[in-house]
Formats: sequence, C-alpha cells, structure tokens
Amino acid sequence: MKGYVDESLRALMSVKVGSAESAQSFDVTVWIDTAFDGFLVFPRTMIEELGLHQEALTQAILADGSQVTLESFVCYVDWFGKVVDAQVIANNGKLPLLGTEFLANRRLVVDYVDRTVSIE
Repeated sequence: MKGYVDESLRALMSVKVGSAESAQSFDVTVWIDTAFDGFLVFPRTMIEELGLHQEALTQAILADGSQVTLESFVCYVDWFGKVVDAQVIANNGKLPLLGTEFLANRRLVVDYVDRTVSIE
C-alpha cells in the first residue's frame, strides 16, 4: 500500500472503508499514528456520514495517564485485498487516524526526503 508525506510532514494514505462487509466502501485518507495502538480513530461527523454502527464503550488510557471512556464503532476495511472488521474510536478531531493494530506484521516505511509512505 502506498501513501505520501504532506506539507505538514504527516504520513497519509487512503483506505477503503464500509459500514458492513458487503456495503459500498469509501476512500478515507488516514494519518498513520504510531503512538495509537488501536485500529482507527474517526471524527464523529465521519462516523455519522459512513453510517457506522456503535459496538461498545471502551476504556482507554491517554498519553497523560488519564483514563477515559470512549465510544467504539465497527467498520470494514479493505486491507491488502481482504475485507477485515476494525474497531473505530470516535473523537472530535479533524483527521482520521490509523493505528499500530493495522501495522502488526507489516513494514511501515516513511521517506521524508521523497515524501512517500509504504506499508508492506
């Protein structure tokens, strides 16, 4: 999978996301966040637009050590040719994030000189 480094030095790529395994999928540009150990974080507005179904409430520990309760949803992502289900955490941010749960058993290369991103 290929992506790019933008002018703000964010590693970005596009993934196909749907609300169900057989539903229409949409291209979503995600910011690869190696500090997030989950699957995905989407803004609430995007979750509503995609029609994702709430899965549960989940406990999380933030970088500052505080514990919070987060809403989680389920989506289906085309990941290396297979449609896989993934947990999506809702937030009030502007950019969707892709976490390290998707990077397990993969190689992430971010080349800031050539402004390229690849996941193998």
